[in-house]
Amino acid sequence: MIFLIVLSIAIRIFAAYPAAVEKYYSTGAYPYISSLQRILLGWIPFSVGDLFYGAAGVYLLFSLVKLIRQIVNKRADKKYFKTVALNFITAALGVYVVFNLFWGLNYNRRGIDYQLNLDELNYNSEDLTRVTRLVAEKMNGLQPASKLTRQQLQKKKYLFSHAVGAYKNLSQHYPVINYKYPSVKPSIFSYLGNYLGFTGYYNPFSGEAQVNTTIPLFARPFTTCHEIGHQLGYAKESEANFAGYLSATASGDSAFMYAVYFEMFAYAGRYLYYTDSVALKEINGNFSPAVKNDIKELREFYRRYDTPLETAIDRLYSQYLKANQQPSGKMSYNEVVAMLIAYYKKNGKI
Repeated sequence: MIFLIVLSIAIRIFAAYPAAVEKYYSTGAYPYISSLQRILLGWIPFSVGDLFYGAAGVYLLFSLVKLIRQIVNKRADKKYFKTVALNFITAALGVYVVFNLFWGLNYNRRGIDYQLNLDELNYNSEDLTRVTRLVAEKMNGLQPASKLTRQQLQKKKYLFSHAVGAYKNLSQHYPVINYKYPSVKPSIFSYLGNYLGFTGYYNPFSGEAQVNTTIPLFARPFTTCHEIGHQLGYAKESEANFAGYLSATASGDSAFMYAVYFEMFAYAGRYLYYTDSVALKEINGNFSPAVKNDIKELREFYRRYDTPLETAIDRLYSQYLKANQQPSGKMSYNEVVAMLIAYYKKNGKI
């Protein structure tokens, strides 16, 4: 236990230096760690990480029931509680150390904006309105073509292989974003995930990217690209979003490009609502009936699974993000807008 405490302190000290984390961990040790994880488990057709989570959940439930029985039967003395407390602290420290060494330190890196030299992340209302309009125009233009291959996205092999191909195309433009040894899998808990409010997640203990394959078809490509972004070490949600944006737009696939512009519009639109709601109303009014149907379908999907449990999980996850260098919580997803605008200013395109 003392060793774990010392190691935890060392991790926190190291995490306080983003330049060192970027150089020695995120672009140093982590690519080898994650590649090894994917080599070992990527070939397995089902999610090993989900089985691990399931087993951990059963064990915790069993331990809780055992604790309650000990208390009810009055067999829980001070020595027993001390043992339980020490075991819990040791386990928590162990999980903390493994989590950070396997992936979590990436929360403290300099990040994708540093790698791509997106120095100016500040923007004004005019920048926001301009980029939101451009994204909306892309959505309108791509929607008809995206419908041609949309049904293909039901095939998990098709969806995942095209996402991997998108990152392969991206690496030709940005060699620092290089995805080797793919490991993207459907989540075993996809239907449960609808009630818990997740569309995908990355398992740092197994190195697998998990995708909820029950969400609307047109949303699946971006979710897949986003989770691969996490897999590549972009831990913050805004960074995984931007990696997903770059890969999907480099894919050459209309369904993938439509999905990413659809997502980017959702993020930009939230900000534009507060700065210029009139402009947002005008942009929404210019969408084609087909785009409006997609927006309606996604809203109805989320509304269908909206429960008090989902709200509680959402709040807990927001606190988790705040504890990991994302003070805005769930709103950190939206911070990709600053990167998107900076990218537009630098390259003159979206």
